[in-house]
Amino acid sequence: MKIEQIYTGCLAQGAYYITSNGEAAIIDPLRETAPYINRLQKDGVKLKYIFETHFHADFVSGHVDLSKATGAPIVYGPNAACGFDCISAKDGELFKLGDIIIKVLHTPGHTLESSTFLLKDETGKDYCIFSGDTLFLGDVGRPDLAQKAANMTKEELAGMLYDSLMKKIMPLADDVIVYPAHGAGSACGKNMMKETVDSLGNQKRINYALNQPNKAAFVKAVTDGLLPPPAYFGLNVAMNKKGYESFDSVLKRGLQALTPDEFEAAADGSGAFILDTRDSAAFYKGFVPQSVNIGLNGDFAPWAGALMADVKHPLLLVTEEGKEAETVTRLSRVGFDNILGYLKGGFTAWLQAGKEADVVDQIATADFAREVNLSQDKVIDIRTEAEYAAEHVQDAYNRPLAYINHWIKDIDPKEHFFMYCGSGYRSMIAASILEARGYRNFTEVAGGFKAISNTAVPKTNFVCQSKVMKAE
Repeated sequence: MKIEQIYTGCLAQGAYYITSNGEAAIIDPLRETAPYINRLQKDGVKLKYIFETHFHADFVSGHVDLSKATGAPIVYGPNAACGFDCISAKDGELFKLGDIIIKVLHTPGHTLESSTFLLKDETGKDYCIFSGDTLFLGDVGRPDLAQKAANMTKEELAGMLYDSLMKKIMPLADDVIVYPAHGAGSACGKNMMKETVDSLGNQKRINYALNQPNKAAFVKAVTDGLLPPPAYFGLNVAMNKKGYESFDSVLKRGLQALTPDEFEAAADGSGAFILDTRDSAAFYKGFVPQSVNIGLNGDFAPWAGALMADVKHPLLLVTEEGKEAETVTRLSRVGFDNILGYLKGGFTAWLQAGKEADVVDQIATADFAREVNLSQDKVIDIRTEAEYAAEHVQDAYNRPLAYINHWIKDIDPKEHFFMYCGSGYRSMIAASILEARGYRNFTEVAGGFKAISNTAVPKTNFVCQSKVMKAE
């Protein structure tokens, strides 16, 4: 028996590849299937099952394409109503894989079909659980995402999750290994550890959710402090439930190379969203007007999903040369399939064609430290409320990037402001959105708070509540 965790940092997502005696199973696969198929061929094993812990909200699974390519059935837990052929397994149902057994533990609460897969080794001993979004390391799945589908409140779902954990997970032995679907950085939980594998015994000791004195305390603990889910979540759930266009078709269409004239015509004719995935250090110096910058070298897919929201809206891409396929692939993982093509030759070709370009007003950290007057200048911190509460530039306002569509309307176009994030990645996203909406009255601080913290700019951890933007 072999178990491999295939972890994708951008999505903070873990897929699992299991083999035993010539047979394989894959749990919660990513959208692109070629790496799995190549691995199966290399190992000389047959894919027997594709297990899905639940209908994912934060990414589009590769289950449909993988099943079509291999003939392996897709297995969900109870209550799964799919728009394609799938097995909706019974609670306690056993699936033999080579010399091992995978047992379905129905653990609703995050969603109604959520299930944990218990792997029993060759001796029949409970070896590990693939806990999906039921149990994370340091946290449990958020119970507010399935409210509409379940016709239940988040408190009712949290109570259901409590029962699932206490009856199905906690009785398992301490030496059982926990393989969760996500780690730190995922929007599917609020308190996840950076580690991606642990023993159940350790989680019983340190996980705040598993150490509540009763159900009422658990419900309160797991529902407090939940941020609104990203807008694209519901659309991803629908794709995972109903099916989707094949990844190969999405990739072929997205890799249509467009000359600057064709790119400009496509943008004008389709109303497409122009997404520039270059690093912020290159973007601020020049970009196609109306472009939004979300760099590949960061939390690319989650920010794309959170800020663009409508996965069906047409997209046009500006990338570093050679990064086109990676960009299309990573966008498809969160459901952005309507990619019309990319700018051939990148931004350099755009300039060589004599097209108009735009820039972002950026200031070096040292210059910011010399020039800013905190008694007169307005400073906006676009980090999360928690980051802001820990430490921030004195008198700065907190306006998190995740809520830019709410606070942008309150900006006075006549009042200049400085803007920073943690390291410059998010502030460049915000700068590009502001410019696309017609705002020019700001200066982005290079390097963000990480760089500012090494200067003499006054900083404080006092949180003035009038300057904090609360999540709606």
